[in-house]
Amino acid sequence: MDSQNRVFAAILPAAGREYVGNENEQGLEVRAVPRQSPGNRLREIQVTGTAEVSCPADRASVRVSVGSSKESVNEVTNSVSRRLQYIIQAVRQHGVSNEDTTVRKFLHREADQFHMNAEVVVTFSDFEKMENVCSVLLEKLDKSVCVGTPQFYHSAECLSRTRRRACVSAVENAQQKACEVSQLLGQTLGPPLLIREEETKEWRKEDEEETGRHQGASTLPHLPCTPIITASSRVSVSFSLRDKRGKKP
Repeated sequence: MDSQNRVFAAILPAAGREYVGNENEQGLEVRAVPRQSPGNRLREIQVTGTAEVSCPADRASVRVSVGSSKESVNEVTNSVSRRLQYIIQAVRQHGVSNEDTTVRKFLHREADQFHMNAEVVVTFSDFEKMENVCSVLLEKLDKSVCVGTPQFYHSAECLSRTRRRACVSAVENAQQKACEVSQLLGQTLGPPLLIREEETKEWRKEDEEETGRHQGASTLPHLPCTPIITASSRVSVSFSLRDKRGKKP
């Protein structure tokens, strides 16, 4: 009695993909493995799928600083407090919540002068609102306020969402490969039997084009760069195969 066979087919990443140790592995590998258990013959196709998903930063923090030096504590406190109130009011009017605003103050004395420094750190998810707030503060408070350069970053939710999208896209690519191969072999693609994420990578890319554009223009200020995170995923998926000729019309 003939032994049962189990068929595996693996499609490896296309040429040009940078995966360590896989540069020379290309094409379709098919092999049969003896199967000892009785019953109907189980045939499988195993493919790999890859995908890359990029996402720009979705958060930015801006540090706004004020300071004053007076001969009395009341004078220096009132001077700084008035500007702090205006800064916080401007931030609130643009829809920024208390959770996204941090205020710090520091009072110290040197000789006969009292010095107070204060800063407001604001986190924005809407970059247009951020630009409007910075413009209002610079216009109204002028030199009495220092508005720092925005610091862009990715929130934890954004990173998690990017990783999931990369994995899902890799599985979709693997399914498309398996479907095309099964059609070529005259088979019908069945449900997935196993899905395994074999490799994930992430890397950060600054806006290099913007940086290079301003290298030769010393008279222009350097614009803040918005970082981009790219996540890649490589998955291995096994599908069952059904013979079209064995199906009843």
